Amino acid sequence: MIDSLALEDFDFIQKLVNTPGWIKFIGDRSIHSEYASKAYIQKILENDKAHYWVVRLKQNSAPIGIITFMLRSYLIYYDLGFAFLPEYLNRGYAFESSKKVLEVLCQNKSHDIIQAISLPENTTSIKLLEKLGFIFESELDVQNEKLLLYANQIE
Repeated sequence: MIDSLALEDFDFIQKLVNTPGWIKFIGDRSIHSEYASKAYIQKILENDKAHYWVVRLKQNSAPIGIITFMLRSYLIYYDLGFAFLPEYLNRGYAFESSKKVLEVLCQNKSHDIIQAISLPENTTSIKLLEKLGFIFESELDVQNEKLLLYANQIE
């Protein structure tokens, strides 16, 4: 089950952004309180170039991850991203939910090309991007950090 991010998701977001994987591959957002988590979500909700969906378990609606779709300042096209709580990694949830978002974007025909970025050492994300049909395009240097750029042409 996937639904839009809401302020009520603050506990989950605080937990997610403080997982070792998020901090290692996305970065420390210094979100350590309810107030900081709600402010982070509010900033996302106010950005018309960012869309976050919360992935939930069907049986109890517990939040387990997010799918993001945003226009980054250093990219030409929107970027697809994903992050999941560690206990839900390697279970197919990221693939299933990312594929669903891509299918909706394809049906809407609102985007011809979707990009994705990854740190070179994030091999799990790279494998998932390739499984989703993304193709490596180039290396980017963003604020002295090497990123791999992938693209997926929507048909």
